[in-house]
Amino acid sequence: MYTRRIFPVKGVIKWTRRHIFLFFILSTIPVVLFDVAGLKWLHVPWLPLGVLGTAVAFIVSFKNNASYDRLWEARKIWGGIVNASRSWTIMVKDFINNDHSKIKLSHEELHEIHREMVHRHIAWLTALRYQMRADKPWEQHVKAQKSNREFREAHYLVCEDTIPIEDAIKGYISESEYQEVFAKGNKASQLLGIQSKRLKELMQQGLIEDFRHMEMANMLVEFYALQGKSERIKNFPYPRQFATLNYMFVWVFVILLPFGILEGFEAIGIHIIEDLTTHESKTSTLHRIQQFIANHFVWFSIPFSTLLAWVFHTMEAIGENTENPFEGGPNDVPITNMSRNIEIDIRQLIDDKDIPLPFEWKNDIVM
Repeated sequence: MYTRRIFPVKGVIKWTRRHIFLFFILSTIPVVLFDVAGLKWLHVPWLPLGVLGTAVAFIVSFKNNASYDRLWEARKIWGGIVNASRSWTIMVKDFINNDHSKIKLSHEELHEIHREMVHRHIAWLTALRYQMRADKPWEQHVKAQKSNREFREAHYLVCEDTIPIEDAIKGYISESEYQEVFAKGNKASQLLGIQSKRLKELMQQGLIEDFRHMEMANMLVEFYALQGKSERIKNFPYPRQFATLNYMFVWVFVILLPFGILEGFEAIGIHIIEDLTTHESKTSTLHRIQQFIANHFVWFSIPFSTLLAWVFHTMEAIGENTENPFEGGPNDVPITNMSRNIEIDIRQLIDDKDIPLPFEWKNDIVM
């Protein structure tokens, strides 16, 4: 129910703070061994490490592009659901009438049929978003990460995790339909099946003529297609061989990175010492401070190594957290909020009563 977050810099740092501390430790250990323990041979040539870093950058970029494509496709699918839901409601409102019926219904009776069809569609939206929010095995490791879990618990709560699907759907359909839907597996598909059966009944009663029935049946086919596209993204993960190897390659680069920049920073310190030898006042306090800094300039590799490791790992983490756009993360497609907005829109189109309010933002997260 809470989905899209605009991440400030402070939020990103807080989200990755544990890894920043870990990268600082990993960057400090080689420097201590190199400068304090005197293991001057303990470094990796920058050329092969640079080639490795370039390869890792390409792999991370590929994963992020693929993850973003999955996210954007999911957003387009639900944008299609928004448009199709409005079209469906207009058809229900204008096509179901007394023009071809033998027994004329009152305005109130027609309105009740319109309300029934629209509410059943809202039940389909509700069932579909619950199916999209259901946990898959490959999504568990992302949710289980401590940083993600803490952020979720502190800033937002997905309503599908707290409100049972039975309670969410029961108010939109009849008791008999409720029993039929929950006796089957794919509840969203069953609701569309009931909707189709009801359309046939209305056509037999003369409330919908053949051509209009065909158009409305085509809309149900469109809903099935949109549901199938959502299920395709939900049920087929980003290929795990790419995800796993990408994660391993990033960590290999992160671990080797501090060893690759030691020699470069030591060379800078040597150049500083050479420049200081030409200084006239070699006994001044400033000169001694500069001499000390130059002798231990390799320690400046720690913040730079930490920064580079943080950039590579954070980019990999962003791709990992974007792989599954329906799981209820703070930057996923806001399908719960979109469902509520669709409900408000289409119920207003038929002049329904007791229309719910939109979800509010909480901590910059759409509700």
